[in-house]
Amino acid sequence: MTVTETDATREFSHPALFYDGDDEYLAVLVPFIREGLALGEPVAVAVPDANLRLLRAALGDSAAEVTWIDMEQAGRNPGRIIATVLRVFADEHPDTHVRIIGEPIWAGRTELEYPACAQHEALINPAFAGRDVTIVCPYDLAALGAEVIADAHATHPTLWQGDHRTASPDYDPDTVIERHNRPIPTPQGAAELTVAEFSDMGTARRWAAEHGKRLGFDDARLGDLELIVTELATNSLCHGKGPSTVRLWTDGDHLVCEVHDFGRFDDALAGRRPPRAGVIGGRGLLLVHRLCELVRTHAAPDGTTQYAMMALTPAQRSVAHRLLAQ
Repeated sequence: MTVTETDATREFSHPALFYDGDDEYLAVLVPFIREGLALGEPVAVAVPDANLRLLRAALGDSAAEVTWIDMEQAGRNPGRIIATVLRVFADEHPDTHVRIIGEPIWAGRTELEYPACAQHEALINPAFAGRDVTIVCPYDLAALGAEVIADAHATHPTLWQGDHRTASPDYDPDTVIERHNRPIPTPQGAAELTVAEFSDMGTARRWAAEHGKRLGFDDARLGDLELIVTELATNSLCHGKGPSTVRLWTDGDHLVCEVHDFGRFDDALAGRRPPRAGVIGGRGLLLVHRLCELVRTHAAPDGTTQYAMMALTPAQRSVAHRLLAQ
């Protein structure tokens, strides 16, 4: 089967591909890649490692013409995929149609990660509106649950399965963004600091560093933590309302930094766009997304809460469990 784009209007296309097994995966994606290469179109494949190896092997010598990206690494935090995976590749080729296979959701995704994954898929549409790009997102029918498949129908305007292409009757990405706009419960005993002025940032950095040291963070990761707290609190003071409340706690797998203010978060793509050349500022949330394994946002009528999560090593998890038991 050949999936052809030659009769399209060369505008942005964002289909979901539903597949069941390796044969169905390859039957659609290998011809999609080969056709793009034959037309001289740049092709990038950003999928989990097992599927990366599967497609590489199936393409043979043609694999050398494709840009390969391990989505389990580059897209561990779904919030950085648009800026650092999809846009980076598309922006390198502004004068031609670009093909990307992006698989941000796989069976190993956790319940904590999934809301950010679903929102990412919904936000691809406004992020690429008017761009000459096709981004195909594969979904494994055998491994993913009914909620995930339903969300895929809502976040992708076009559905592919086997030889069939249809417009999605359930396309409604805004509803998916709002449905997954969920808070993360703050545990009792979370450390808390109020940041009311920019002059409080030094105190906030030292406070964060002390928590990182207790967990055994090395100097590089301590620097990352200080930057995350500083950038989130600065962003909160600049764009929020009232003082910022910063909290730190561990959930067993992550050190979680929570920053709350009383402003309204009304730009879902904030932190997901590449920085614009010559523009000062606007890089704080982008930096947080790059440094963290997961970032989530809860926007409520009475305030906004950002959650930035740094993965803990096994040794750090052991320390965190010991501290919780005290």
